[in-house]
Amino acid sequence: MNPFTYERASDSQAALALGAQSGAKYLGGGTNLVDLMRETIEHPAVLVDITGLSCATEAVGNGGLRIGAGVRNTAAAADRIVRERYPLLSEAILAGASAQIRNMATVGGNLLQRTRCGYFYDDAAHCNKRSPGTGCDAMEGFNRMHAILGASDACVATYPSDMAVALAALDAVVTVEGPGGARDIPLVDFHVLPGDTPQIETVLEPGELITAVTLPPALPGRSSYRKVRDRASYAFALVSVAAVLEVQDGVVKEVRIALGGVAHKPWRANAAEAALKGAPATEAAFRAAAQAELAPARGLRDNAFKIELAQRVITDTLVKLTALQEIR
Repeated sequence: MNPFTYERASDSQAALALGAQSGAKYLGGGTNLVDLMRETIEHPAVLVDITGLSCATEAVGNGGLRIGAGVRNTAAAADRIVRERYPLLSEAILAGASAQIRNMATVGGNLLQRTRCGYFYDDAAHCNKRSPGTGCDAMEGFNRMHAILGASDACVATYPSDMAVALAALDAVVTVEGPGGARDIPLVDFHVLPGDTPQIETVLEPGELITAVTLPPALPGRSSYRKVRDRASYAFALVSVAAVLEVQDGVVKEVRIALGGVAHKPWRANAAEAALKGAPATEAAFRAAAQAELAPARGLRDNAFKIELAQRVITDTLVKLTALQEIR
């Protein structure tokens, strides 16, 4: 057993002071951190309980929305403004985990959940993310669930959150506070690719605390979250697609696409978006854009099928969004 102390923060400033201690970890819903402690992967010296902090959701700016990091996933998905203006986010949250986990998990904690790679959890396996410099057994092992984009020789694990994929497509911004003050980080820049340091998963500095996620005003058009998985309930994505599409007079006016289940972070499909803006809203154009996005993809022994699967899910999602706009 790894001994640790427990402290409950009364406000964000108290949380930051407690979080500055050596070996401190912030505890929200605990749906991932407690599991990692049980598996002896995480070894915090101090648990700083931040439940009850940053739990408000409020409208901001010209139609944007600020969601506190302490808001439970269930509450975020059920929020009236989220359901009306950002249904993509609600769909993504509801596609992930069980109702019991969503009732406990927080928005900030969801962003910080770690990979579900089996080798990461197996202390008999070599894993650079768990023990830097030991190697990556997934490279030659069972790697059906692993990354096809942005991976490295050091790590091919994927990032598991559904919510974060939707936030990436919605241009969300993460607000954090720390010893150096507050700063805003675009969601697409919050997580990092593995490179030679897969144990570093975000751009958070020591002691920094996520306080909110802010969504800009909702784009016009239609949106959808599609998740392809091995079973219909409580499985992580093989491939997921979060898409927002606006079509005018048969032409793509605006598009946002992010992918899950394919990389070490939520993958914003910049190449596909660039290919589609101003292009005809046709299945052929969608397929070509998907192929452009997946051109750099590299499959392993067991997961090469994800390349074609991702192309098909992107294409089909955009075709269906176009049809919805034509019949409204």
